Amino acid sequence: MSWSLTGARERARRPARRRAQVVAAVTAAAVGIGLLSGGGTALAAPDSRSTGPVVTRAALDPALVAGRGARVGFAEQEAENAATNGAVIGPDRTAYTLSSEASGRTAVKLAPKQYVEFTLPGPADAITVRYSIPDAPGGGGITAPLDVTVNGKARRTMTLTSQYAWLYNQYPFSNDPGADLLHPDWWITECACVPAATTPAPVITKPFRPSHFYDEQRLKLGKTYRAGDKVRLTVPAGSEADWTVVDLFDSELVGAPHVRLVAANVALFGADPLGRRDSADAFDRAIAYAKRKHLKVYIPPGTYQVNRHILVDDVTIEGAGNWHTVIKGRQIALDEPAPDGSVHTGVGFYGKDAADGGSRNVHLSGFAIEGDVRERIDTDQVNGVGGAMSDSTIKGLHIRHTKVGLWFDGPMSNVRVTGNIIVDQIADALNFHTGVTNSVVSDNFVRNTGDDGLAMWSEKTANARNTFTRNTVQSPVLANGIAIYGGTDNTVSDNLVADPVREGSALHAGSRFGAEKFAGRLSFTDNTTVRAGTYELNWNIGLGAIWLYALDKDIDADVRVTGDHYLDSTYNAIMLVSDYAVKDLYAIDGVRFKDVRIDGTGTSAVSARVKGSASFENVDARGVGAVGVNNCGSFNFTPAGSEFALTDLGGNDGGRGTETWLAPWLLPNTITCDDRPPVVAPPAPSPW
Repeated sequence: MSWSLTGARERARRPARRRAQVVAAVTAAAVGIGLLSGGGTALAAPDSRSTGPVVTRAALDPALVAGRGARVGFAEQEAENAATNGAVIGPDRTAYTLSSEASGRTAVKLAPKQYVEFTLPGPADAITVRYSIPDAPGGGGITAPLDVTVNGKARRTMTLTSQYAWLYNQYPFSNDPGADLLHPDWWITECACVPAATTPAPVITKPFRPSHFYDEQRLKLGKTYRAGDKVRLTVPAGSEADWTVVDLFDSELVGAPHVRLVAANVALFGADPLGRRDSADAFDRAIAYAKRKHLKVYIPPGTYQVNRHILVDDVTIEGAGNWHTVIKGRQIALDEPAPDGSVHTGVGFYGKDAADGGSRNVHLSGFAIEGDVRERIDTDQVNGVGGAMSDSTIKGLHIRHTKVGLWFDGPMSNVRVTGNIIVDQIADALNFHTGVTNSVVSDNFVRNTGDDGLAMWSEKTANARNTFTRNTVQSPVLANGIAIYGGTDNTVSDNLVADPVREGSALHAGSRFGAEKFAGRLSFTDNTTVRAGTYELNWNIGLGAIWLYALDKDIDADVRVTGDHYLDSTYNAIMLVSDYAVKDLYAIDGVRFKDVRIDGTGTSAVSARVKGSASFENVDARGVGAVGVNNCGSFNFTPAGSEFALTDLGGNDGGRGTETWLAPWLLPNTITCDDRPPVVAPPAPSPW
């Protein structure tokens, strides 16, 4: 969602320690992120490495996440598992590094003439490469070639670009690597100060906080290749890119395009499948005809230029498949701002505004939407899908280079978003914003968002009775994999979330951003997170793989966390927290954790930095890096103990060495407050 933790507004103010009750904190410099990083050093990768295919899901053995995450049609292979004469970089979980934003926190860096070679695990006629190349010295990106051969033949060349990558500076970020601080009046970690209020003024290294390094490119191979065939990616001599980082490689069998003969074919209304002229008006004509004749709209194979919103209501629009039908547009500056504050428009399919009754019975499927968004302007409506769409379905789209893949402004009800791929976004992949009800988001694959992957934001009107299930979210550069901001009776289940980078984590419930209060039941059920828990720069502490945050209201709804697996958590597995400025105002109370597995933490199993309570039943842990419970409560350190109470309902096993993570001496509210314990690198996840 559109947000940032600003140092001025949400930075925790840490109280003085009490020697009798508080474990001495280590300094921020000794927190130990580097212990998990290997310093990002490039390691020589032997060319004799195994060339057999290693198929993963979020860089994990698929057996560890069976039944969770999106069911997709491609096979994922990490570059570090492939044959290469390049250099392996990582692992590293420190923000603002190429390794930290890579899937699995590791990738392969190639110089000109170097290669990485993948072995196909099954028949394939198309590939996707996730990569990074340098920015231009003054920003704006470059292009560079990457040669693709199969079994040493059939050379094709992908044109890589960094024009949609490389953001810098503070929220809402800049494309200029030489820019001064956007907000010199915000507190920043780099100097532990407010630069504008500091004398002498601190020297801030430029470029400041580079991020959002990666992009993806898809390529049809022209024929179907067999399992065992070898696809080599080579940086040609003379490439403009001094280096090319390959993170991963997806291969799939796309097959023939879908054909709809009885339909309003956009080509018959003047749409140009070669993309040489704008086809927006032709799309409008086809939609109008289809509605009169009660037909579907069909978009045949091709690339269609569309540089504005297509308004959709009571219509079905089908493409030939998202590899075959591409709707691509430029971002266009408006002569004057629109009433909603937009200063640009661009390609997107939009329902009517909720204030105008919204749209109904919209069904979009089988095409790609490729935008042209290179900067974050939160007032801009330059999303792939937007507006209000009740009783509607969005299925099988591929959306990239828009601001938000799908941003729904309710009230609206009964939308089904299924089987889409949403990548390389400046902000969220999907956001249910304001009064979205009775809706489902399932089997969607999300990678490389610039903000929350999937979010429900109950601003002014509660979202209710919605479900996010069987989705995969990988490498959100900022914020959370899945975030719920207020609302009633919502469910997050059977998802896989991996590798959040900064200012968020994998799973989040936040009473913040003016959201309506949590009510009814909020369920997190059978989700898996891996390598989650970022270092929150504004607070100087690590977050949990799942974190609940009471900033502007209590969280006292029926919150249940059941069956989740938290693998290889960088810091805590579970965190309950409030901002220090409101620590005595708001509580998180009555949260229930049951049948949870914690497989490796850098610090504690549970960190409580708020008043309230939680219960734990059959929460099993192993590889815990610090004391099982870090209980600071609301930092008043009363003689009666912490303001946060933990209840042991039985079956809570394991911990650090021979210790039990939820030992009797911790109950109900022993103060064990260590703001910044040393971080222990967790063991790699393994079968339980």
